[in-house]
Amino acid sequence: MSAPIDLRSDTVTRPTPAMREAMARAPVGDDVYDEDPSIRELEELAAGMTGKQAGLFVPSGCMANLIAQLVHVRRGDEVICGEDSHCIRWETGAGAAFAGAQYAVIPGNGHYTAAEAEPKIKRADFHTPGTALLWVENTHNMGGGRIQPPEEIDALRALADRHGLPMHLDGARVFNAAVALGVPVETLCRPFESMSFCLSKGLGAPVGSVLTGTHEFRRAAHRFRKMLGGGMRQAGIIAAAGTFALRHHVDRLAEDHANARALAERLAAIDGIEVDLDAVQTNIVMARITGADARELVARCRELGVLFSSLSAGAVRLVTHLDVTANDCLRAADVIAEAMRATGGAR
Repeated sequence: MSAPIDLRSDTVTRPTPAMREAMARAPVGDDVYDEDPSIRELEELAAGMTGKQAGLFVPSGCMANLIAQLVHVRRGDEVICGEDSHCIRWETGAGAAFAGAQYAVIPGNGHYTAAEAEPKIKRADFHTPGTALLWVENTHNMGGGRIQPPEEIDALRALADRHGLPMHLDGARVFNAAVALGVPVETLCRPFESMSFCLSKGLGAPVGSVLTGTHEFRRAAHRFRKMLGGGMRQAGIIAAAGTFALRHHVDRLAEDHANARALAERLAAIDGIEVDLDAVQTNIVMARITGADARELVARCRELGVLFSSLSAGAVRLVTHLDVTANDCLRAADVIAEAMRATGGAR
C-alpha cells in the first residue's frame, strides 16, 4: 500500500537525504556551555537573514512564543493580538500561565490594522492593566496562511512608536510570506524588536525554532530558555538541519504555494465545498464543507489514504509542503470528491 498523502500540516515533513547528511556531519559541543559550533552557525545565519543582531535556537515555536512574552511582558500586562493567534489558541494558555500575560483580542481574520489596535492601547493604573506589546502573526495560521501586508505592519510600527511599545512577530511561516511577496524576509522582520520563525514547518527541518532580536533581547531570552528546560547539549545535530533548510529550502516554498493554489481550485469545483480562492495566498487551504459533516469527510478520506484536518463540522484545513507533490495534491482532491459523493455531498 502506498504512503498516505498527508496534508494535515507542514509539520509532518521528514528530513531529506541531503539534510540527514548535513546532520550526520555536524560538529557539536555542549550548548549549555555555549560551545556548540553548529548552533552558533544557525543562530548567526538566522540573525543575518532576519536583519537582527542575534539569534537563539529553541526546541519549538511554542517555547519561542512563550519566551518572547516573558521578555517583553510583566505579569498582569496586556498583549494586543489578532483573533485566533497561535499564542492564545494553540499553546495551552502558556502565556497566561507562565508569563502572566492577558490579551486584548481584535476580531477578524487574525490580522489587524493600526486603527483597530489604537483603541485597545491602555496605560496601566490602579484599575487597568497596561498594554505591553503588539503581537503580529505572519502568515496567520487560522487565517488560512494569509499575509499581513507590509504597509499595515508599517502603520502598526508608527502606532507602537507613538505609544512607546515594542512589537513581536510570530513569524512561524514568515518565509512563506516573503517568498509569496517576492521580498527578502528581512523586509518583513525589520519593524519588529523581536521575531521568531519555525524551522520545522515549510522549511522542512525536523525540529526547532529561532528567536532573533537585539543582543539584549537574546541575553534575556537565553536565561528564560534555560528556566523552561530548553538548554540542550550537543544539539548541533538538529541545528544543522535548520541551517541546511535556510540555505536550500526557502526558494522552493513557491512550489508549495503553487500546489496549494491548484488544490484549492480543484476543491472549489466540487459540489458541497466552498473555497475563498483570494484567501489562498501561501501553503494553507481552508475549505467550508456544506454538503457533508467535515469530520465524517476527514475520516472517510483517511481510509482512502488522504489525511487532512477538520476544524469543525463545517470546515477543513489542508496544508502543502515539501513531502507532497503537485500530483499528490490533484490526487487528494479527487479522493475528496469521491468521498463527498459517497456521503451524498456531491453530485
